[in-house]
Parts: sequence; C-alpha cells; structure tokens
Amino acid sequence: MSVFPILIVLAIAIPNLLRSRMVANEASAAGTLRTYNLALVRYAEQCPQQGYPATLASLGPAPSGGDRCAHASLVDPLLGQEMPVKSGYRFFYTPESYDRAGRVVKYGLGADPVTPNVTGTRHFFTDQSGVIRVSVQGGADVDSQPLP
Repeated sequence: MSVFPILIVLAIAIPNLLRSRMVANEASAAGTLRTYNLALVRYAEQCPQQGYPATLASLGPAPSGGDRCAHASLVDPLLGQEMPVKSGYRFFYTPESYDRAGRVVKYGLGADPVTPNVTGTRHFFTDQSGVIRVSVQGGADVDSQPLP
C-alpha cells in the first residue's frame, strides 16, 4: 500500500478541519458576547449606583459574603477575568462614558482572535445596544457591520 493516497486525504482533510475549528471559535465568541451583554445589563440593575462595571472581573464569582458589586457572580470564573481568553478569542472591555454621578452608562466590548487566521478570521464588537458587530479587516467597532 502506498503512502501517497493517505497524503492526499490528509491534504484535503486538514484544511477543512482547521476551517471548521475557526467557524466554531467564531460562533463561540459571538455567543460569549451575548452572555456578557446579559450579564452587564443584570449588573447595572443589581448595582444601580455604579451602572455597568469598571472591569469584567466584577462580573465573576463572589467569595461567600462578598460585595455583590465587586464580584456579582453573573459569569463563570473563566469569563470573570480582566482579559479572558475563550475558544481562541481574547475579550476586551472598556467603560466608555460616565454620567454626572460617576456611573458607567456606556461600554465597549471586543473579541479578537488570539492568532488571526488560525483561531478565527473575524473580529467582534458590542456595546450597551446589544448589537454584535463584525469585521474581517481588523478590530471591529461601533461602525462595523452588524452580525447577521
């Protein structure tokens, strides 16, 4: 039996496998942004004196008896970190606007592939509107196309 047919099959299968993995990573990133949006809205309702949190870590698990606004227990420990990485994507959160009382009233949340063209090709962005936006040209922002 020749090695040549096996190499042909591998040459076809490996790129398809990598492409499938990137699509799965991108779907996971969009789903994670939806999870964050829900958690951020719940946080603002739970902690009206602060509005949205200062960091993603504030959404993470609370130690027993801890301050519910310092650690709101709205996301799992992986997502309740400063700059979490999940399914090949790194997530970035920025409070963008404050009201006169110092509450965060607008935020930006992005997701970029850890290794572009390997873990994903699309970049994602969302804000307090809840609309997830996407770009293939680099970091997504408020002007990027909405995710279909």
